[in-house]
Amino acid sequence: MGPLVARLGRAGQRLRHADRARPWALDTAVVVLVFLLFCVPDLLHALGVISGGGDGDGPRRFRLLFTRLPVAGMLGLQTGLVLPLLWRRRAPAVAFGVITAVFVLQWSLGAALRADVSLFVALYSLTLHGRLRQLPWACAAMAGALSLVAARVSAVISVWDALFFLLSTATAALALGLMVRIRRAQLAGLRDRATRLEIERDQRDRLAVAAERARVAREMHDIVGHNLSVIITLADAGAYATATAPARGEEALHLIGDTGRQALSELRRVLGVLREAGEADGEPELRPQPRLADIDALCEGVRAAGLEVLYRTAGDVDALDSGVQLTVYRIVQEALTNTLKHAGAGARATLAIVAEDTRLTIAVQDSGPPGPAVRPGTTNEEGHGLVGMRERAALYGGHVSAGPAGPGWTVRATLDLAPRGGAR
Repeated sequence: MGPLVARLGRAGQRLRHADRARPWALDTAVVVLVFLLFCVPDLLHALGVISGGGDGDGPRRFRLLFTRLPVAGMLGLQTGLVLPLLWRRRAPAVAFGVITAVFVLQWSLGAALRADVSLFVALYSLTLHGRLRQLPWACAAMAGALSLVAARVSAVISVWDALFFLLSTATAALALGLMVRIRRAQLAGLRDRATRLEIERDQRDRLAVAAERARVAREMHDIVGHNLSVIITLADAGAYATATAPARGEEALHLIGDTGRQALSELRRVLGVLREAGEADGEPELRPQPRLADIDALCEGVRAAGLEVLYRTAGDVDALDSGVQLTVYRIVQEALTNTLKHAGAGARATLAIVAEDTRLTIAVQDSGPPGPAVRPGTTNEEGHGLVGMRERAALYGGHVSAGPAGPGWTVRATLDLAPRGGAR
């Protein structure tokens, strides 16, 4: 049974493909099939090729009720009943109206034809392909036409029995059309849903790629901005110390090399996420994401560039999750980089990280440059560093404020450590 159903399913699929390619072929095939099955036998009876036998008084009385049409008249009525089925899908209401009119004319003349089955085919086609608001008047016209048939055969069959048989057949055609129409609508809805899900999946993939690229861009800005600021400061100090203290100049060059190698290693790690797995020649060199424990090394690097940093923490900061620690590290890195860039060597900075309950506060305050300097936020256009800090803080429901405080500058960030979704 299974293979048979599978073969029938494949045959139906091939038929649907062929119908979409040549829709006129199926309509023509329906007309030819109706003509061969229902019109040719009546024509052969009319020509006398086949005798309409049947014993008994009942069948003879039944035949005497109907008018015997000439071959030309019969052929004309059959054409009017069958030919409109050619446009049963393109104009189902028109086809049904024409067939109903010919059907009423035929029974008004008292003739009975097997081609009357076209009326039920037309009702099925109207239900399947036409507008639903056309069905009420079509059903009314169908009931009127079938009532005419029941009245015509009332001498042999009870009117109610005839109406029951005819209306049951019409109801079956109507129900079949509605069932196929609903099934097609469901399949179309499923296909549309599948298409929308594919589009949404592609959009989610693109959004994920964009978010990852934005994260990589922030990481690169933090890495490059911080390390280049340190390198530039060390290079200036080394150039100044070369003439007066060669040992200090040599130390500055070593620090520049160490800072450059560290920056290169971090850039390789960050850019590694942009490479396809098959493009790498070997395993990439990976290192853990920075944590709060790495802030000491960060401060040492800044101190080596000439900025005095006083660092303190309060609360259980080591218990913070890795995402929060990375965010804190990058905010501190950006703040110290801006201090080194604008306040310069010889300035003093105070860094405080305080964790209390569900709130984490980061404060970086410097003593200001020896002379006047332009800080981010004093112009009409903010730097990317402040924007990046605000974006990182926003991931944890926090905010960042930056502005002058006396002769220096203060950056304050607050993060919300409360679990999301009400979880405790």
